[in-house]
Amino acid sequence: MQKIYEKSELWLAIGWIIVYVVGAGVADSLSVAVGIEKSVTFVFLLILSLTALIWMKKSVLLEKYGLCRPVFPASRYFYYLPLAFLASVNLWFGMKMNLSIYETLLYMGSMILVGFLEELIFRGFLFKAMSKDGLKAAIIVSSITFGIGHIVNLFNGSGMDLVSNLCQVVSAIAFGFLFVILFHRGKSLWPCIITHSVLNMLSAIADEAGETVGRQISVSMVLTVVATAYAVWIERNVPER
Repeated sequence: MQKIYEKSELWLAIGWIIVYVVGAGVADSLSVAVGIEKSVTFVFLLILSLTALIWMKKSVLLEKYGLCRPVFPASRYFYYLPLAFLASVNLWFGMKMNLSIYETLLYMGSMILVGFLEELIFRGFLFKAMSKDGLKAAIIVSSITFGIGHIVNLFNGSGMDLVSNLCQVVSAIAFGFLFVILFHRGKSLWPCIITHSVLNMLSAIADEAGETVGRQISVSMVLTVVATAYAVWIERNVPER
């Protein structure tokens, strides 16, 4: 991994994206085959996360990739209140135990690791690699690839339909834009990781009964508007350092 990093950070990022997307898809399929939701997935994501952490620590790259404190206090980000609002979306229509307690814990653990890995890969590795050649292009690519990457949910056995997936892709692009702005201005991935992980984790206990196409579109619009507006506010009110 170190040799790839020294030769090309962009290829390192692309390699991680491929390993993560393909590996997570295979692990989800194996979990279904085993009969325990996210059982294999959790192990795979944990190994991937530890591999990344050990390599970054050994190579003294933790701060470069945002695993450090933000350079500005929380007050400069309106105390991250919009992030709390966005992260709560899966509780807006109630809570429900959709899986067994054991599977719920595995699902939540997997979603925490997904939040960590996706932020590290898309905001850390990919954005940092591309920003050397052009900041605007790096922001756009990091945001859009993150959103489009959610198309895999149409094919990974999650049961998601086309409309739900398109809504997810649109709001994910807005989230990607917000997170990359947060990272660029604050130099820390932790606000992004925590928000992403909590949002994903709470999906395990979301009550999706009675969910309609209209509701999905409305929620997607609210998330997209709030995330985009907050990103613009940060860009205008938090100085670049």
